Amino acid sequence: MKEIIFLIEEAAEGGFVAKALGESIFTEGETLEEVKSNIKEAVECHFDEENLPNLIRLHIVKDELMTL
Repeated sequence: MKEIIFLIEEAAEGGFVAKALGESIFTEGETLEEVKSNIKEAVECHFDEENLPNLIRLHIVKDELMTL
């Protein structure tokens, strides 16, 4: 596997949640830096050494509201 993709969203209760697309990997963190660190740790725990992806791609979704 060369690449794994994570979708990162803001959690309703604060912080961020991340889930891998195509794999059963989920993690969370209070800040973006914390969730990024948790993603790396989760990927290392999920795969054995010979199957570790070379890249972790992050898609960060941020909802914003605007008033007229």
